[in-house]
Amino acid sequence: MLIKELSARKIKDSRGEYTIEVSANGQRASSPSGKSTGKYETPSYHNSLDWNIKAINSFSIPFKINSFSDLRKIELQIKKIFKLKNKKQFGANALFALESAILKALAKEKGVELWKIINPKAKKIPIPLGNAIGGGLHSQNANHPIFQEFLLIPKSKDISKNIKIMEKIHAFLKKSLKLKSQNDEGAWNTQLEEERVLQILSKFKKKINIGLDIAASTFYNKGSYLYNDKILSKDEQIDYMNELIKKYSIIYLEDPMHEDDFSGFSKIKGAIVTGDDLTATNISRLKKALNTNSIKAIIIKPNQNGSLLELKKIFSFCKKNKIKTILSHRSGETLDSALADYAFAFQADYIKCGIATPYRKGKLLRLVEINRTI
Repeated sequence: MLIKELSARKIKDSRGEYTIEVSANGQRASSPSGKSTGKYETPSYHNSLDWNIKAINSFSIPFKINSFSDLRKIELQIKKIFKLKNKKQFGANALFALESAILKALAKEKGVELWKIINPKAKKIPIPLGNAIGGGLHSQNANHPIFQEFLLIPKSKDISKNIKIMEKIHAFLKKSLKLKSQNDEGAWNTQLEEERVLQILSKFKKKINIGLDIAASTFYNKGSYLYNDKILSKDEQIDYMNELIKKYSIIYLEDPMHEDDFSGFSKIKGAIVTGDDLTATNISRLKKALNTNSIKAIIIKPNQNGSLLELKKIFSFCKKNKIKTILSHRSGETLDSALADYAFAFQADYIKCGIATPYRKGKLLRLVEINRTI
């Protein structure tokens, strides 16, 4: 396939902030952007969003792309044209949107679904993780839970049923708790403290398991974890996390310690301990986490890395080493539903894309469409 048209422009994400959209042969792809960002993430852009838009609009075309592996040609050309030491210097948001648009164009040319360009043998639909109640940096309340996300993990094996379970609980929480506003990710804002939220979610355990994104780096300072009503040391934080796991049968725990504490992560037991800020979709940090027995799962955010080829390597590494995978959205999302195709193509164990708002639901509905075609 010849790429005859390539262009980039600014669009606004779900937070009303500018992000990048790339068009390749008329097929558009965009990149989300995060609010809660780890210090080990690849920078979103090279010098700026405007620089990357200008760079893509000046790209030399036409060029040939015939397979997923041909993205390597793009990455090599980017390094050569812009005299970069590595592809990531181009910026993760820009690289991801560029590669995604090209794959969409290739899928259109071949008359197949996007996921089939990567893995035509894919069979397993990932389980959704739904952010129902929010806190931390995503909260819009002055008083809010310290933990960033209270997650619903539905127990059905059917994606349509799982979506309905999450939606019903999401709606019930609004009515029963008289909640009025949603955060960036469509989760409910509340002033309830952490354990009160967990007590409420425990009532739904016949239909869901409970997960938490602690986002501990966001309330860590100089060796201490600063809660609304207490200050915990490292050892006390470990004990508290283990206590919550047992008390509320929590099966999934994301970033329970700050982003440099590999040893602290390794002391959390009884749940699927997951790295996000710890690993930052970075294969070198993933390998360190494996070697230190720090995690059982990893959050994978395409725009934390940029390269879809490298994402495939990360998924392959995880499968080989029995690390569960969660392909994740960001707080500033777009209406692009390709995340669902990538979650299915790479055979992620879970997809984290919220419950409510068109930016979240579109990805879940795309999974339903995929499920109908397999």
